[in-house]
Amino acid sequence: MIIASGTSARAVAATAEHIIAKLKALGIKPASEGEKYGDWVVIDAGDVVVHLFRPEVRLFYDLERIWAGPPGPAKKTSKRA
Repeated sequence: MIIASGTSARAVAATAEHIIAKLKALGIKPASEGEKYGDWVVIDAGDVVVHLFRPEVRLFYDLERIWAGPPGPAKKTSKRA
């Protein structure tokens, strides 16, 4: 999985177009969604899935947190009276 940001909806859509064109040139037929609005574009290239976001949309969905794994053990604090 690749997660990346563009500086604007136009940049996200243009980057997606470029990636899709390069994949097609390699003989890969990717499926994609979201190019029309450019907030979040997902490109499924088979073994690799690319997520392209505008920065504020990336922060909102926070995919890195979902795929980071389980949180570590909680710290124990001592309670003194």
